[in-house]
Amino acid sequence: MKLLRYYDGDNIHPGLLAADGTIRCLAGAVPDISGSALSPDSLARLAALDANSLPLASGNPRLAPCVGGVGKFLCIGLNYSDHAAEAGMAEPDHPILFLKANSAISGPNDDVILPRGSKATDWEVELGVVIGRAAKYVSEKDALDHVAGYCVINDVSERDFQLGLTGQWTKGKSCDTFGPIGPWLVTADEVPDPQNLNLTCDVNGTRMQTGHTGKMIFTVAEIISHLSQLMTLNPGDVIATGTPPGVGMGMKPEPLYLKPGDVMALEIEGLGRQTQTVRADG
Repeated sequence: MKLLRYYDGDNIHPGLLAADGTIRCLAGAVPDISGSALSPDSLARLAALDANSLPLASGNPRLAPCVGGVGKFLCIGLNYSDHAAEAGMAEPDHPILFLKANSAISGPNDDVILPRGSKATDWEVELGVVIGRAAKYVSEKDALDHVAGYCVINDVSERDFQLGLTGQWTKGKSCDTFGPIGPWLVTADEVPDPQNLNLTCDVNGTRMQTGHTGKMIFTVAEIISHLSQLMTLNPGDVIATGTPPGVGMGMKPEPLYLKPGDVMALEIEGLGRQTQTVRADG
């Protein structure tokens, strides 16, 4: 099942992508794709609906972030062995955790806005994990039972803010529009192995990132288990699991960063495609 959220004027409606490619409205079945709506029982009820009987979304609606009311936006750094090598950094002994401000969350095809003073804004295609059942002190064996589904995330990063402003990485990760999520939330039953997915990111039609989740240093199950030892993961929390090589910061002989007019296209096998145009703030 592919769940989504879409705009109707200023309002956001929950929906699903039907087998024929149409968007169907779920407003009569669930208030939003968030929180308790992501529980196993709720997802089972939605899966039992006849998609063809649901109201058709009119026109070609703009897609909103596929998850609403996100409680925590958790991100894992340096989680691909080949990306760590690209960055010239040692593989971590434990998952590197940083937070991305929820105000960075945007729709999958919304513009990415370069903040004032930006010198080094970069792209990062990542597998997103959405929690569906509260997780506290869970084992790796049971960790995936707490996943509602998966999505595409672009962990847009301003490297000068991230590395040059002193402090945690969060500074360069949390600018407005730096967290496109979607196009849809693909429920876990359609992703039998999150460690067997291909990821790509193109910039202006040129392939920059080619990766495979099998190259993760810490698997999705290991990440969930580790985080759950530190904090409760609640339904609707989102985890970005790291990026493969090919980011602009790692380009040789010189880094390559985003500028106004650039177009990013990110895709993960089975999870859909998102596209953003870059523009300057103001």
